[in-house]
Amino acid sequence: MSPTTLAEPPCPTPVEDLVRPEPHAGIRLRAVRRPFGDIPREQWDALARRTPDATPFSAWAFHRAWWDAYGENAHEETLVVEAHGGRDDPEVVAIVPLMHRHEVEPSDAYTTTKMRHGARVELTPVPPTAKAIFFGASYHADYATILAAPGDLAAVSEAFVDYLAHPTGDPWDVVDLRRIRCGDPIADALSTAVGAVEGREGWMLDIEREDVCPVVTLPDGADMEAYLGTLGKKQRHEIRRKVRRARAIGPIRLVDSSDPLTDLDEFIDLHQKRWSEDGLFPATKGGTQSRVLVRRMFELFGREGPLRLTMLMVGDRRIATGIHFETDDGILFYNAGIDPDARDLSPGVLMVYSYVERAIESGRRRIDLLRGDEPYKYDWGARDEMIQRVLIRRKENA
Repeated sequence: MSPTTLAEPPCPTPVEDLVRPEPHAGIRLRAVRRPFGDIPREQWDALARRTPDATPFSAWAFHRAWWDAYGENAHEETLVVEAHGGRDDPEVVAIVPLMHRHEVEPSDAYTTTKMRHGARVELTPVPPTAKAIFFGASYHADYATILAAPGDLAAVSEAFVDYLAHPTGDPWDVVDLRRIRCGDPIADALSTAVGAVEGREGWMLDIEREDVCPVVTLPDGADMEAYLGTLGKKQRHEIRRKVRRARAIGPIRLVDSSDPLTDLDEFIDLHQKRWSEDGLFPATKGGTQSRVLVRRMFELFGREGPLRLTMLMVGDRRIATGIHFETDDGILFYNAGIDPDARDLSPGVLMVYSYVERAIESGRRRIDLLRGDEPYKYDWGARDEMIQRVLIRRKENA
């Protein structure tokens, strides 16, 4: 059976990387379960570096932080894919970060761990009681993938599918892999591997677009004024007006925290003031778990990692805080807290303005505003980049 799509056509997937196999071509690969805690950080992150579509959400630190915060909400099913070429010690050539649980757990209302997708998209429905395999940490990650070199993806996908056909844990009803970036070749590799066995195994495969991640792409060599010139007249006028109003009070500065673990309380306080029960830190168990997640992220990524906590200052006044990742080519804007008493200074506008300014000054060309189609993102010229879902169902459960 061919893959189906309910929303939009599946993402175009470049296949040129798949035709240059790694040295493991022709060597039998086998996927086996491995407790997350038994996988060395160095091994995990080395494979992440070999994965072109990996982001900070694929890092060992993010997954360790998520399991420390939300481990009671899901069960581990992390796989390593080993190359058996006659060696006594098989080589680990891929990691498939997985977890399993019911599609919807009764506790989700209190822990905010229900999988969510874009409001504009109708996805293939799955019964809430279905026993599901997800990418690990994908409730709170904006991107997910399999960690492997491009040339190994076809063989790794075959080993993963063979594991799904002969699982060592509880039988699954659905494999519901979300947050795969449009263009990530793993979607095509998985589609091919599943397609080869779905008739025999009685499976059904759907590949569909799940959500959007609006991204601002900065023109090569542009300064701030040149970038603003690419925006619509109304948006450009409003941004300049709000920046002038703030600068009349004092300089606008985006300052990195020198002690994020201490300053996190300020971020949480402002986040709660702005979003209250709709934010990351509601007065429920889920809010407590989110505090653990964010704190562990900063502990584990460390000062040399990509994670940053920033304070947005106007003169001597702190009006907002933000959490973001910095990569070689861009900034990923994860979340913010805003002082409601500073509404007259438009802290949301000044925050994004400051991130654009930082990207330009550091030679980065992308500001990824991550999942969700909130209108403010498009005021900055963001364009949608899609994430997709690979769904495998047993025909008797369809």
